[in-house]
Amino acid sequence: MTIGLFSGSFNPIHIGHLALANYLCEYEDLDEVWFMVSPRNPLKGKDELMDDAFRLRLVQLAIEGYPRFRASDFEFHLPRPSYTVHTLDKLKQAYPEHTFRLVIGSDNWALFPQWRESERILAENSLLVYPRPGYPIDAFSLPENVRVARSPMFEISSTFIRRALEAGKDIRYFLHPKVYEALQGIKW
Repeated sequence: MTIGLFSGSFNPIHIGHLALANYLCEYEDLDEVWFMVSPRNPLKGKDELMDDAFRLRLVQLAIEGYPRFRASDFEFHLPRPSYTVHTLDKLKQAYPEHTFRLVIGSDNWALFPQWRESERILAENSLLVYPRPGYPIDAFSLPENVRVARSPMFEISSTFIRRALEAGKDIRYFLHPKVYEALQGIKW
């Protein structure tokens, strides 16, 4: 199987994540998308992350019933900070029967040279880059094993979700109903 690895903090998961992953399965030749819930992104600041287990649970709630999605705590069991190059190595060892394609946003593609062992990641893996607002992609300048997903662009972020919830906004339609319900009563 060809597995799309969609890593992130999912702090929290929202409809933009779900719609993108659904698009990738249906239109980009991926058999499954694995939501790789990351403990902490080394390139991001020390944002307040919800508890790892809770973020994983929110992903599980959001993807219930869609057989081509899988929630993964794989990175929870790796040394921290978690680096994509190590995750990819360990996944290939654990699942040699699968082909993995790293799924990243064009915002992360712009930062890709800063990633740990980015050249090795490119040499040994294929990537699927999806569009993000403010980060255009020149498809003609990409390496051979990097492809642009022609997915819709979603102008929604977990930061927006957290701020809206903190402000007491009713944003139920930005979240899977079970995720929205699970977030009720959380003190922001």
